Amino acid sequence: MENIQAALVLLLIGMIMVIIVLWLVVGLGNLLIRLTNKYVKEDKDTPSNYGMSRTGKNPKKIAAIIAAVDIATLGEGKIESINKNR
Repeated sequence: MENIQAALVLLLIGMIMVIIVLWLVVGLGNLLIRLTNKYVKEDKDTPSNYGMSRTGKNPKKIAAIIAAVDIATLGEGKIESINKNR
């Protein structure tokens, strides 16, 4: 009976410690996010082209095309240019 009681006490202490550590991680993470957002300024001088690269093409679409060519050619294909057919 003593072994079960000792095991339950250790289980309770372990669970409490896990809760405390997780609470600290979440709290410090939120504090770090708030401090970063408060003191780090965002560049607003440059115009924002969200989702567009310098060439005017969406980088997610380019990545999808490259991945599809890589799979279809078993890694031996090479994309030289991407042009839109009209």
